[in-house]
Parts: sequence; C-alpha cells; structure tokens
Amino acid sequence: MTTLPSARPVLIVGSREDAHVSEIARRVEQEGVKTLVVDTLTFPEETRLALTDDLGGITLDGRRLERPGAIYLRSYHSHPLAFGVDASEAMDDDWRTTLVAFREKMTLLRGLVGRWEAMGVPLYNPLSVDWRTPKPVQLSLLANAGLPVPETLWTNDPEAVRRFAAGRRVAFKPVEGGAATRELGPEDLTDARLAALETAPVTFQELMPGEDVRVYVLDGEIVASLRILSKALDFRQNEERIETFELPPEVARQCLRATEVVGLRWTGMDLKRDVRGTLRFLELNASPMFLGFDARAGTDLLGHLARALAKAARSPIP
Repeated sequence: MTTLPSARPVLIVGSREDAHVSEIARRVEQEGVKTLVVDTLTFPEETRLALTDDLGGITLDGRRLERPGAIYLRSYHSHPLAFGVDASEAMDDDWRTTLVAFREKMTLLRGLVGRWEAMGVPLYNPLSVDWRTPKPVQLSLLANAGLPVPETLWTNDPEAVRRFAAGRRVAFKPVEGGAATRELGPEDLTDARLAALETAPVTFQELMPGEDVRVYVLDGEIVASLRILSKALDFRQNEERIETFELPPEVARQCLRATEVVGLRWTGMDLKRDVRGTLRFLELNASPMFLGFDARAGTDLLGHLARALAKAARSPIP
C-alpha cells in the first residue's frame, strides 16, 4: 500500500523485540502510514537520543525527528524489574549506580514524550494522566465518580489488615502488580506473617468469586468485551476459554465513563463479578496486551489500534 503524502509517521515507543511493537508497526504500515520505533530497551546502550532546549529539537540516531502524527507508548523499560530488562549483573555489581542510570533514562524518555504531548501530538496514552493510573489513585477516582469498585485497603499496618479482614473473605496482591492474587487465610494474619508488611505495603481487597471480564476501549468506543473462563482466583496463565460477549448497556456506559475518569485514549480494563453479581472495576491498564486475546477470542484489537493510529497520523495539525 502506498503511503499517503499527508500522513505523518506514527512513532512507537518500546522494544523492537516486543511482539506488540513489531505487529503494530507492521499493521500501521499496511494502513499506508510510516512508522518509527524509539527502541527503549536498547537505549542508552545502542539507541542514541539528543534533545536541545528547542521544543522540536529532537534527534534519533543522528537524524532530526519531525513531528509525529501519533504515538503508541508501549514501554519505557526504565526499571530493573521491567519486563524484558536484564539488569541483574549490573545490579549485583553496583546497584546504586544502576538505579541512578535507570532514573536518568526514565527522565529523558519522559521528557521526549512530554515534548510531543506539549506539541499536541495524540498519545496512546498521554503522559499527563500518569498520576491517575496507579491503582490506589484510579480506584478512588472511579469510586468518587460513582462507579463500582471492590472495597480495598492498601497498607503496611497489620492491625488495619486484621480489621479489614474480620468476618469476610479477602484477596491480597502486590500494590503495583506482578505476583498472582491469593486468598488471605488465617495463617496470613499471624504476627510473624504480617511482619512482612514492614518490607512493603500490600493490596487487600474483598474477595470476588465471580467471572472475569476484560473490556477494551479505544478513543471513546468499546472495541471488544471478553469473558475469561477460569477456575483460578487469578485468571492469568489459568485461562480455560476466552469468548466475546455483549456487555449490558449499563456496564458499557460505566466502562466508557471509567475511561474518561482516568483519562485514557486506549485501555484494557479488568472487571470481576462480586458475590452479589455486580461487575466491579479492578484496573484500567494504560498499555494493555492484546495479541493473545486476538488469537484466542478472534478479536481484531491489533487492527482497531492500528487504524486509530493511522487516522490520527492523517489528521490536520490543530
């Protein structure tokens, strides 16, 4: 397909080794729009960036970057624990210097993306809403907007945990994520076990035994709603079947409202049904994976996102 002259390139921030990055690049180019990847996994070891005090003064590997038509922000790879990053040897050798280096990397990459947002480039997703995406923020914003969320406690206070867990079933998981969700048992409420909270806070949440639902929203439109069938409390890596289904109108309205509240152009949100049958919001992910859902449920999230990026790239500069 011939690239349309009026289309500015779509810039992808992430790793070329990430299938989501390579597939988006391939699919956007099928729409007739050029793509350019800022490889954040190889920065700063291989990828070269330079920013001057001019807002548009940005070069990538020695070439000045023109204003992109849209940006897909996949990952900064700016932490030793980030997926795909292997910093164990550097951390073992000199953890302090390694953490400083990651901090500097993150600051420059955020400065890069922030400049484009300041120019009015459509970002999927905007840097300016980052403060809304941590779960202790987004769930409180959703609750304040009248949307259904599970009763949740984030804490390192053992007595707060005991009060929260009294007389009911509770799930617990990391504040940021990563480890699987588990049910809190009597053995977890002992002094010895709760002493682990001195190391890091934990999320405690009313246990919801019902079905898992994933909803994708793109530019104010629901582009997929999926039911995930699993016998496990945490469906990740335990999916038995994934199927599309039509959301009840009220839940669909809630999903669109939730996206507005958090300020995302593109999200994969997780909901779970409580003991009373109400679907409650667990999380709105600002960089959701989608290729696996396309493969297992027959959706076309890749196509939806690629077309949205290409459309934005062809739009006149405001």
